[in-house]
Amino acid sequence: MEQQPTVMMKAEDIMIKDVVTIRGSASVAEAVELMKEKGLRALVVNRRYDNDAYGIVTETDIVYKVTAYGKDPKQVRIYEIMSKPCIVVNPELSVEYVARLFAMTGIRRAPVIQGKLLGIISITDILMKSDFVETPKALLREKRIEQAIAEARSICTKQGAYSKACAAAWDEVEELQAEAAHQKAEGMVSAKVSFEEYCRENPDAPECRNQHPS
Repeated sequence: MEQQPTVMMKAEDIMIKDVVTIRGSASVAEAVELMKEKGLRALVVNRRYDNDAYGIVTETDIVYKVTAYGKDPKQVRIYEIMSKPCIVVNPELSVEYVARLFAMTGIRRAPVIQGKLLGIISITDILMKSDFVETPKALLREKRIEQAIAEARSICTKQGAYSKACAAAWDEVEELQAEAAHQKAEGMVSAKVSFEEYCRENPDAPECRNQHPS
């Protein structure tokens, strides 16, 4: 059976396209009013010229950098508290990698840019709009199996195809495959193929002998 490729959702599939922007020279008070009006927690700061970078200002910036110090929001300008250049996301980036980017950088949202501003994507978009609930478990299982296969290959190369460690490593791969098959019968074909490839390369290895009918 030919494995059907997994279609990964991309940033452009779940981003908000109607982006609200503000000038860097605008006051924080203007930003607050705009956020209240639009029900937003962040605004993208417009570029000053074509090759300039976009910025972003969030409610956290306002609370931590203005309110917390008793500053007058009418006197503070956006460019004084914004993040610029801000972290941006390519529209072709998979949702999984967007989530990873957010986790590594600690941000909660980012503009989606490819030459020009296309949209904005947030943690909420990932949770509410993506296939997050349906796919991560399968993705995690697949990654665990891929890692186990890589480790098994490494162990068998270092300690020999006939070593107990090699056999134990492939036992772990088989256990992971069995678990995955229990969750989704056809889900882990690629991992099984990898093991079959290994057995073709090492037909006399103990863990491969029961793969071929006598």
